Amino acid sequence: MIFVSHNGDVSPQSYRDSCREYFKRLKILPLQSQYLLSLLLFVVENVDHFRLNSEIHGFNTKNKSNLHLPPSKLTVYQRRPYYSGIKAFNNLPTYVKNLLQTRKQFKRALKEFLHFHSFYSLNEFYNYNRL
Repeated sequence: MIFVSHNGDVSPQSYRDSCREYFKRLKILPLQSQYLLSLLLFVVENVDHFRLNSEIHGFNTKNKSNLHLPPSKLTVYQRRPYYSGIKAFNNLPTYVKNLLQTRKQFKRALKEFLHFHSFYSLNEFYNYNRL
């Protein structure tokens, strides 16, 4: 299969070829990256419903800029946007998390981060820091 964009770029010819580089070049987010973008924008728009770890205790830890993840054993609760949004936010690089209070800059940095990495799966997103 061949795709030709409006500016004449040709994408992979085989259905098995990866489109990752083309997505990056054309600034298209894969489906899972779009999900992460909407999930993290939900967190930013409702930041007053979340608490930072630094608000929970007074210790100066490396995770002080992370959102507090409430304990939960129920899978139903863990799949909801509130819980999964906290997990996704806590997995962001520090330079993006530090922009939480300035929504416009956070959104711009988040989009650049997601475009650069072009995540195809949530596991890929959650494991990128561990490489």
